[in-house]
Order: sequence, then C-alpha cells, then structure tokens
Amino acid sequence: MSNVYDKIASRDSNEKEFLQAVGEVVDSVKGVMDKNPQYRDAKILERIAEPERVIMFRVPWMDDKGEVHVNRGFRIEMNSAIGPYKGGLRFHPSVNLSILKFLAFEQVFKNALTTLPIGGGKGGSDFDPKGKSDAEVMRFCQAFMAELQRHIGHNTDVPAGDIGVGAREIGFLFGMYKKIRNEFVGILTGKSLNWGGSLIRPEATGYGSVYFASEMLATRGEDLKGKTCIVSGSGNVAQYTTEKILELGGKVVTLSDSAGYIYDEAGITTEKLQYLMQLKNIRRGRISEYADKYSEAVYTPVDTALDHNPLWNHKAECAFPSATQNELNAKDAQNFLNNGGSLVSEGANMPTTPDGVDLFLDNKILYGPGKAANAGGVAVSGLEMSQNSMRLKWTREEVDAKLKTIMKSIHTACIDSAEEYGSKGNYVAGANIAGFVKIADSMLDHGLV
Repeated sequence: MSNVYDKIASRDSNEKEFLQAVGEVVDSVKGVMDKNPQYRDAKILERIAEPERVIMFRVPWMDDKGEVHVNRGFRIEMNSAIGPYKGGLRFHPSVNLSILKFLAFEQVFKNALTTLPIGGGKGGSDFDPKGKSDAEVMRFCQAFMAELQRHIGHNTDVPAGDIGVGAREIGFLFGMYKKIRNEFVGILTGKSLNWGGSLIRPEATGYGSVYFASEMLATRGEDLKGKTCIVSGSGNVAQYTTEKILELGGKVVTLSDSAGYIYDEAGITTEKLQYLMQLKNIRRGRISEYADKYSEAVYTPVDTALDHNPLWNHKAECAFPSATQNELNAKDAQNFLNNGGSLVSEGANMPTTPDGVDLFLDNKILYGPGKAANAGGVAVSGLEMSQNSMRLKWTREEVDAKLKTIMKSIHTACIDSAEEYGSKGNYVAGANIAGFVKIADSMLDHGLV
C-alpha cells in the first residue's frame, strides 16, 4: 500500500492538499485491500486517485472601469462510477489544482456515502468575488460559464456552490447556461426556489453536520441539549450549524471570518444569529461588526505570528469546524481537548490537519470527518436533482426528513464498516472504507475503463 501512495506522491509532489487526502484514504483501506485482492489486482486505488478528466481554461472578463482581467477556471471530473459527477464550484484566490483535486477526491467518497447515485467532482476559479460589484460578478460568471457549459450536463456533471459561490453566482451561471444551450434543465444545484431550487438546500450542510453529531452523541446516550459549542466560519455552513444547534438546545459561543473571530460567552441567540446573517449575506460585512453591536462579545483579530488559532482554546464540549481546510492543527486540537472537548463534527472539508486528527482518534473522542459529517449539502443537492428530473417540489418537511434519514444512514455505514475491518468507533476509517467499497465494486462491474 505504501508503494501506491509513493507513486502518487512522486507524480503529484507539489499537490500537498491532494496528497493529504489520498494518504488518509490509503491508510484506512489497507485491511480492505488485504481482504479483497481483486481491488489490488484491478488497481482500483490508483484509478480512484487519478481524475477521469481535468479541465482548465482561461476566463477573461471586464470590470466596471473597463479594465480586462484574466482568471483561471477549473473543473475536476474525478469519478463517475456510481453516477454523474457532482460537486461544488469555489471562487477564491487560493483555488489551485491541488485544492480542487483534494476536494474532488473527498467528494467521491462523500457522495458514495449519501446512498444517492452521484459521482464526484469539483471546480472553480481563483477569482475573488469579495469587493466586486454585482455587475462585475455577473460578467465573470458569464465568461466562466461560456466555457464550462461545454463540459457539464444533467446526466454528465452537475456543479453546485461552494466558498464564494452562493445564490447570486448560481443565478448568473445558470442564466448564461440557459442562454447558450437554449434549454432549461437541472445542470446546477443550489438554485433559487423560484426556478428549480430545493427547500432546505441552503441549510443542508450545517443541519446535516449537527444531525451527524447527534447520531454520534446518541451512541453514548447523550444529546446536544445544554452543551457549549465552538463553531468556526460565518458563512452558509456556520450559520445553519448554529441555527440547528440552538434548535436542539445547545449554546454556540464563537464564529469567525478570514480577519478574526468573536467569542460570546453568553451565547449566540436566535436574534443575534439573524443579525449575523444580515451582516454576512446582505451587507457582506466583517465579523468584527458583531462585537461592535453586542458589547458582551469579544473580537480577536487573526494573528499570523501564532502557531495556533485561539478560537479553539475556549471551554466547550463540542466543536464544529465550518470554515475551510486545515484550519485546526495539533495545538488547536490539544487546546480543545484540554478544555473538555469530546466531540468534533466537521462542516468544512478536511478542516483538521493529520496530526490533529491523530490526537482526536488517540483520545477516542467522537470525531466525525468532513466526508461523512458534511455530506448533508451534497445529499440535498442530489435531492434537488431528483426533483428537477421529476418536475416537482417536495415540502420543507419532506426534504428535512430525507436529510435526517440520509445522515443516519451515513452514520450507520461508518460504524458498521469500521467495526467490520477492526477499527470499531473510528469514523475516519469507517467513512473511507464504506465509500471505497461502494466505488470499488462499481468500478469492477464496469470493467477496465
């Protein structure tokens, strides 16, 4: 197995995020490969780690002053063994091939866990929508879709939103697709309710992360009621994670953005959360403004000289990393444990560094990795695809009930797979194994393609 990883690492030595994701899976599925030599003979792991298709293109666009800019666009179509490629589009200056390959690789396993027939992909651009006018964002999205439309389709590849791609961007992207292709089909998810979107889709990743946490707690006869929770981020995932925690009786004391974080010891109430949603979603302001309005909250700006993030160094039982990859390192993990932490449910993709993950596993806390805990978003995206195909709309209650069922099924699959292969209680191993076996068996069925 080490030879497999070494070959991948040699070939893609500059792609650290991708190699981090691959390394975790390789470690988890050693026992599976030993028990099922047909996977090794068919080079399943090597094939899963190689994208079926990598698309890279230039995106020229013009700002409000008439100046021309050129960004880079990507779509990674990673694996279609169980269905059309499915995964978000990310618009952020940090976007590069390594980050998108890591996200696409994770997406393959996450989508396999959902029980829905969808493969894995990811895409985006190094374009930064922050500080841009609506007209500039529209022109960029139209230029981006002018090329992307050649490669996607409702039975081929169905992108969604991600960091930097919300309802505004999805609308502009869909409008351009419809104009060029002269068809109204479900080629994007995360759409507005008026034209094919699904109820619960904006809430799904955050709600699903909390539902997964509740399932983990139930294995120890506990629930979220009365528990103090640390949440990172302040975007879509963090907002609805907070909302669901409050609904289930927990208390959230932190939220953050790229400039810093707030600590509100009294707890972020429903009223405060509504203010934050308006601040972030409508005014597109900074988290520091929360502390300006609520004097009981303390704002701490990012200090790049620190080797840890003080957000994770507050007394709390539960943590919900909901911002971005590798935001929680070993020192952060140790601080969380020292303050009584006993549960982590990842709303972001791979937010914990490998040494942080090792600490959580060694201390046998309830640790839900992103590919399992945050699968609610893509699960409801899959449900949106189903509704689009059938030309109907389910009620909020129907979608929420399906989301709960899916998250419960994912939890059960993780528990059962981990126990079957000698890693009882290890959700990382369980998620990787359950996803891998489903994908591997499908690939064997399809032959060498």
